[in-house]
Amino acid sequence: MTTYAIVESGGKQYRVKAGDFIDVEKLPVEVGATVELPHVLLLSQEDQFLVGRPHVEGARVLAEVREQSLDTKIVVFKYKAKTRYRKKQGHRQRFTRLQIMELVAP
Repeated sequence: MTTYAIVESGGKQYRVKAGDFIDVEKLPVEVGATVELPHVLLLSQEDQFLVGRPHVEGARVLAEVREQSLDTKIVVFKYKAKTRYRKKQGHRQRFTRLQIMELVAP
């Protein structure tokens, strides 16, 4: 079994291991900086699991910021029947791409 963790960032949960790339909600950090994700919900090391209530005490995930970018465009279209009301908008969500460097156990 490989070592992995389940972390929380931006209200979402991600399963990560060392070397993975993940896209999270935009974080206010510069490209090339190191980020610590302290909200580790579960940590798996070979045959043992550390489950947090709600977080694993002392566990953290270290990641490096690789990119600050915009996601693909989505179309927001509002429409009301029989009243000739149509409204079309586009939206691109900002995100931060992280590369997981290390999983630190307590």
